[in-house]
Amino acid sequence: MVQRYERLNAVLEALAESGKLSVEQIVERFDVSPATVRRDLDDLAAQQLVTRTRGGAVVQSVSYDLPLRYKSVRQSDEKQRIADTAADLVRPGAVVGLNGGTTTSAVARTLATRTHLAGTANGSGPTQLTVVTNALNIANELVVRPHVKVVVIGGVARPQSYELIGPLSRRLLDDIAVDVLILGVNAISAGGGAAAHNEGEAEINRLMVERSNRVVVVADGSKVGLRAFARICDTGRVDALVTDGTADADELQRLREAGVDVTSV
Repeated sequence: MVQRYERLNAVLEALAESGKLSVEQIVERFDVSPATVRRDLDDLAAQQLVTRTRGGAVVQSVSYDLPLRYKSVRQSDEKQRIADTAADLVRPGAVVGLNGGTTTSAVARTLATRTHLAGTANGSGPTQLTVVTNALNIANELVVRPHVKVVVIGGVARPQSYELIGPLSRRLLDDIAVDVLILGVNAISAGGGAAAHNEGEAEINRLMVERSNRVVVVADGSKVGLRAFARICDTGRVDALVTDGTADADELQRLREAGVDVTSV
């Protein structure tokens, strides 16, 4: 049987496509009881993700964007391979930037297990791995790790991604330098660069790019070759891309020709 988060995720995606679903349609699709479906829809409605109707639900009239906890079930195996490879690029004692998203969250969880990354900085003695993030969930996962120093960028929390955005986020970024930024995106292409759906997230991510010595984009294959509403940076500012085997081969070649070091896992 499909796990609950997977089912909720699929219901939300189906609603985004069709605009409405009945309890009977969901029962037939997922082989669950009508009582279970009603509880699911009530839960989604309580989070203002759907509007309940008599006998089903309709999509909210606001711009549709899945919350992070429902996105996390997508391509989980691929994202973990991407996370493992991206974590291998981090040197002991480095300052690492992480924005919000399911793939960067997987990177954060992987870094949490790499205790050897607490190393020596410039020969001056032991130092912690430093993570600079605007993602509340990443800060929450890493703050209890003794080998990780967590620096949180301030701002207003966006529930869809747990990212802090807005003018308050800029103040800290003006005063810091990041060795490597591991950047999650909604889209990346040779022509369009790295991009996000939300302009507030894109703005903060752009500032993180500007403060970083090296930018590594992590994106599953479904995001490669796409364009999104708000540009984060041009392709020329992306040093590396870590993706999976489902990415379009022609687009990966175009990214390589644009100077991006592409790794497919």
